[in-house]
Amino acid sequence: MVGSFIKTPTTHAIEILGDLGFDFVVIDEEHAPFNRESIDLALLAAKASGTAGIVRVPDAGAAGILSALDCGATGVLVPHVATVEAAQNVVAASRYRNGKRGYSGSTRTGRYGAATVWDTVDAADAQTTVIAMIEDPDAIDNIDAIVRVDGLDGVFIGRGDLTVAFGAPSNTAPIIQSSVERITTSARAAGKPVCVMVNSADEARGFQKLGASAFIVSSDQGFIRRAAAQTLKDFAAAAA
Repeated sequence: MVGSFIKTPTTHAIEILGDLGFDFVVIDEEHAPFNRESIDLALLAAKASGTAGIVRVPDAGAAGILSALDCGATGVLVPHVATVEAAQNVVAASRYRNGKRGYSGSTRTGRYGAATVWDTVDAADAQTTVIAMIEDPDAIDNIDAIVRVDGLDGVFIGRGDLTVAFGAPSNTAPIIQSSVERITTSARAAGKPVCVMVNSADEARGFQKLGASAFIVSSDQGFIRRAAAQTLKDFAAAAA
């Protein structure tokens, strides 16, 4: 599966990526200027363009998770899940049955009151995807237990934060590579999918061999920057 981060709080980039056939987009509430209103519109754009809308919430708090899911997010990408308890709390905040997700039938998830209570509960619990971001040294130490938390659907390898946390020179340093291998090995053993951010299809192949099956490529801003830079380069060459 191929997706991209959405950093700009408008609907247009999501519509374009959905129209192109991207499997999912990750609306980045953690590192981009999104609020509940802009997330609501972004998720509407994802639904209209036929791509899955995931929200990277700013933290593991239940309120942020509930807000994203009530707006109709296909799932949540939750940063800094470093312990079993944190993973269990994230799952509980995302599920109705055997969880603690607050109920409202008046949201997009409840079809604005058109669905019954239990139809809403069953549909939401069946469809919601909960992904933990593994991006701390403590998470590596606890990874075997984290990936076995019931209701956790997958993990994302946060190479950027791991690089900073370990003080590594790059995200390809030996300590980062060994962490990646540790995470993917544990996830495979638990039967949990792995997502990772990559720069290209060539880079994705190496992670695919380790068991990753979902790839986040660049962002709306990254695509714009890359295309704009190439255009300027082309014009500079033509002028020369």
